[in-house]
Amino acid sequence: MFVPFDTLPEESKIWIYQSNRKFSDEEIQDIEKDLTSFLENWTAHGQNLEASFVTRYNRFIIIAVNQEVQAATGCSIDASVQFIQNLEQKYNVDLLDKMNVTFKVGDHVAFKPLIEFKKMAKEKAVSENTIVFNNLLNTLGEWQDFWEVPASESWHNRFF
Repeated sequence: MFVPFDTLPEESKIWIYQSNRKFSDEEIQDIEKDLTSFLENWTAHGQNLEASFVTRYNRFIIIAVNQEVQAATGCSIDASVQFIQNLEQKYNVDLLDKMNVTFKVGDHVAFKPLIEFKKMAKEKAVSENTIVFNNLLNTLGEWQDFWEVPASESWHNRFF
């Protein structure tokens, strides 16, 4: 059951997917339409999941589910991963590779493979103050408070 994103409690489980390229506005509109349709029918053991999503920076898809109503289970999580894999194929993007880093350079959102980000840190092209996107968060509350943070306040701090 699709619900407005801002109605979900902070304890809601989230999954953050980052694209290796920026989506066009038209692609985001299509993705949001497809996500809404998927979430309207998303179930776990025959029970509707209270779920929603947001897109950010034409690059991120954040899916959330209210686990207090009905927890996502193995099969329902598999279905969501299959949905994301279908988006990858449809738009020729990578959404599942966690070995990439997205960060801000001024107002621009940059994307680099982890090995390149490590090299940039060593060369001081990025610093502990560089705003990074911590995509390893588990709850909506964590996402609201700790998604866009200085590298020194995330798992990225090991590179400095």
